[in-house]
Amino acid sequence: MKYLNQLLHSAADQLSGYSRREFIGNAGKTLLAATVIGELASAESASAQSTAGGRGPGPRSMADAIKVEVPTQHAPSEGAATSYPSILPKDKRAGYAIVGLGELTLGEIMPAFSACKNSKPVALVSGDADKARKVAMQYGIDPKNVYSYQNFDDIKNNPEIEAVYIVLPNSMHEEYVVRAANAGKHVLCEKPMATSSKEAQRMIDACKKAGKKLMIAYRIQYEPNNRQMMEYTRKQKFGKVKVITAVNVQNIGNPNQWRLKKALAGGGSLPDIGLYNINTNRFLLGEEPYMVNAHTYTTPNDIRFKEVEEAVMFQMFFPSGAIANSTCSYGVHDSKHYRCYADNGGWFGMDPGYSYKGLMPEVSHAEGRVQNKMQPKIQEKNQFALEIDHFSECVIENKTPYTPGEEGLQDHKIMEAIYESARTHKPVELARISTVDTFRGTPPKED
Repeated sequence: MKYLNQLLHSAADQLSGYSRREFIGNAGKTLLAATVIGELASAESASAQSTAGGRGPGPRSMADAIKVEVPTQHAPSEGAATSYPSILPKDKRAGYAIVGLGELTLGEIMPAFSACKNSKPVALVSGDADKARKVAMQYGIDPKNVYSYQNFDDIKNNPEIEAVYIVLPNSMHEEYVVRAANAGKHVLCEKPMATSSKEAQRMIDACKKAGKKLMIAYRIQYEPNNRQMMEYTRKQKFGKVKVITAVNVQNIGNPNQWRLKKALAGGGSLPDIGLYNINTNRFLLGEEPYMVNAHTYTTPNDIRFKEVEEAVMFQMFFPSGAIANSTCSYGVHDSKHYRCYADNGGWFGMDPGYSYKGLMPEVSHAEGRVQNKMQPKIQEKNQFALEIDHFSECVIENKTPYTPGEEGLQDHKIMEAIYESARTHKPVELARISTVDTFRGTPPKED
């Protein structure tokens, strides 16, 4: 069965004019296609066999990073001078194999490596040999470092690969995280971590058993404007935050895509985009909720939502007394924002928030009879580059990532409680946790 699943992944990438993810989402209807192209998959596997060519980076530390300073032409009144990053020489950077060449990988992750200081792409894993060959040419990746799903385990023989970035449908995360760890590689995995807390725990256990690091790609926690909002919350700049409102909605299109298949996604809007609400609320406050209350809604007869929910409205209750009211939906026009309401004359947040680019902080605070509204934006940086470089630094310096597997596991426990509350129409209690940043590791460095 495992071999058949791998063959289906490969077949999906190879079908001309039909995306891998669409194919996987309809795998039950297309078993014959896997047989038909089986010979093609075998040919790709043979052609993409990779040996242990090249050497690893050898002994190195972040002290090897090179920094160059340039005098500024601007007066002090124009703001802080530009801070130029410290960058590791290319041969010292952590090498990544990127697994899955879909929309997120090609649109965001591969381009982000050009902004990375400590990281570089050295290998690709795909079922579509032609697409992988083209991407390898675009980014200067050695053709011998192109793998298929069938020979993925051969990455263990390639010392150029230190870490693997998993960018696959949610239900495939566990298999490839475990296989990567067993191949002796550290793992950066896209969110949501898995489709259940049980899967998430097995992923953590596998990486610990192999002595490899596991990080979940919560890019929001590394982005400087969001981190500024976190500082406002923790330091009570406008008083104690009592209420957070968070909205993450979009209008999903193709009814056949994998995100609308429960077996592949684990759920609908909640694990895909509602997860941003959950994780950001926890990040801002540094606390863990002790109770949730939730309702779901799906438009009757909407063919997109035969298997998963359309919308979820939920509340999270925190030990400090803060309440987070959140909404996620797959059925309305795109909008992504959050706002924190404090008790000493101010509120603050991001609109838009959660997006890859164009984030805009907003602050309103009272000074006597005057209500001041501002947009205190910090210079934007590539969120994917920030999270990748943080993981590389943790690999190089043997640190626990800021968002390790345990952070993802906690979100799955909360999502399961949200679904239970929606099903029973009752609040659901979670374990009470009194510590701050309980599941987080080493904080990212600020430039």
